[in-house]
Amino acid sequence: MKKRINILHILIVFAVMLLVHACANKAQGPTGGPKDKTPPSVVKSFPVNGALNFRKKQVDIDFNKIVTIEKPADNVIISPPQQKPPDVKSLGKRVEVIFNEPLKDSTTYSINFGNAIADVNEKNVIKNYLFSFSTSTEIDTLKIAGTVINAEDLNPLSGIIVGIYKDTADSVFMKKPFLRIGRSDENGRFSIDNVKKGKYKVFALGDANKDYRFQPGEGLALHDTLVVPTFRREQMQDTLWQDSVTVDSIRHFMGTHFLPDNLTMRYFKENKKRQYFVKNERKEPYVFSLYFNTTQAKLPELRPLNFNWDGKYLLQKNPGLDSLTYWLTDSVVWKTDTLKMAMTYLKTDSLFQLKPQTDTINVTMHKGKINVRAKAKKLTTAKVPPLKFMNNMSSTFEIYNPIMLNFEVPLLDLDVSKIRLYQKVDTTFKQIPFKWRQVDSTKMVYAINYKWKPETSYQLQIDSATFTSIYKRVSTKLKSDFKIRSLDEYSSVKLFVTPFDPTIMLQVLDTKDEVLATKPASVKGTIFEYLKPGDYYLRMFVDRNGNGKWDTGNFAKRLQPEEVYYYPKKLTLMANWEFEETWDYTKVPLLEQKSPELIKISVKKNQTTN
Repeated sequence: MKKRINILHILIVFAVMLLVHACANKAQGPTGGPKDKTPPSVVKSFPVNGALNFRKKQVDIDFNKIVTIEKPADNVIISPPQQKPPDVKSLGKRVEVIFNEPLKDSTTYSINFGNAIADVNEKNVIKNYLFSFSTSTEIDTLKIAGTVINAEDLNPLSGIIVGIYKDTADSVFMKKPFLRIGRSDENGRFSIDNVKKGKYKVFALGDANKDYRFQPGEGLALHDTLVVPTFRREQMQDTLWQDSVTVDSIRHFMGTHFLPDNLTMRYFKENKKRQYFVKNERKEPYVFSLYFNTTQAKLPELRPLNFNWDGKYLLQKNPGLDSLTYWLTDSVVWKTDTLKMAMTYLKTDSLFQLKPQTDTINVTMHKGKINVRAKAKKLTTAKVPPLKFMNNMSSTFEIYNPIMLNFEVPLLDLDVSKIRLYQKVDTTFKQIPFKWRQVDSTKMVYAINYKWKPETSYQLQIDSATFTSIYKRVSTKLKSDFKIRSLDEYSSVKLFVTPFDPTIMLQVLDTKDEVLATKPASVKGTIFEYLKPGDYYLRMFVDRNGNGKWDTGNFAKRLQPEEVYYYPKKLTLMANWEFEETWDYTKVPLLEQKSPELIKISVKKNQTTN
């Protein structure tokens, strides 16, 4: 009897365990299958893709999944371009395109959805989906494709409209909208689809106002020759993948290769910007600044209305004359609460022509009139603070650097005899001569030049009251010790370019694509000295006008931007080492020259800036 009870007890316990396990599994619910990575596919459409004699204004495309369209106004390209944009929207599994203007006779329409269509749940994109139809009995099938790059740094540009004209006159670019268009993707690639046989002008356009024609101030690219689209039949291959890394099979077939597919559009912006006055600024009673949005050809004319400043100011200007600072030297003037003046300057009109414009401007302190008087009184009656200046010295000094002194206000007077430079010889400092140089016109920046010796110690001494500003403030004394780097700590690069062209300018770049040094090409080799160990890149441009800098293009003159090339390798320089190389800048195709590392950095930098 006791044995039966034990067996019964065991069976009951086992049954309870099974019940608990079953309930636990039921509580977990379905674990689900693998993530869906399949993009939506078209089930049917009205009309069918490639339809002929279609005249209705609505296109319906049905998919096998619920879909969404990402920013259709920006991502969907319709050719020919529409002056009244069509309505493009998703409704469940359907995408609708409704045209808002009459369809043209004997025209092939193409709707390039790019990567705009994705399923709602997993955001799987149907890439580069193209839908076409014709209003006549035949459909045009040719294509023109290529890449849009920034002419100055060869970076691929996205979102740029590329279009064609049947009219071969360049002026059509400003008079008429494009005949057919495409848009560059994230790699700069574009395709103009459903093109008719013929010869075409090709332009790229940063179409700010979306009118599909060039307006002064917009970015552009122009192809120098007419383009004739064509095709050829050739063997192609399609790779089927088991997964992201394993090839399943390669299928070979005869396909159609549309040409040209390699147009390079070098995009640029002209040195034409709408010129206008931005603002004035007065941070201190004795100084005010004027700011313009772009480079000016001449200084504005200022006519004081409530003060007299003849010979009582200093003008500090940058090379482009778009930032101007006026230092007032008469306390009667800078005690005035508001400086009223008539300013005559050149301003761009509606036709993009520069015309004289006269404005009355009021220059005042931001914190109110009372503060101007109070601050002016304090400056004239209180103890005068010392004159401040900055320098570029450090304990370890570069052999190629002059000593730079930057003053916070212009100088009235200075005594160079109170400035002494010493060189350490053995254990003592010996005074040495140097060259004193004024750098700017307002007496705010000066340089001390000397041919430094490597691994040598120096000392700079400046006595107090060496410098006096226009506001009678005097400087304090300065004493600074520094040592010049050893030549063994530097690297150098020697470049020979082929084919040699005396108009070539060579540039050394850092890893952020910033220019560190620029020199003209020499038939005996161009040497860049005193480079710190590290990674560098090289770039060159053809300086057609000989002004020593890269110049953009000009549409009115049919002038392309100056050609730019990149050395395709990264230079890793080591200390006390000279890199010597012959660079054939024609050997590597232009689109393959720039390092992918530099492209990624440049794109990221532009995204941060925008």
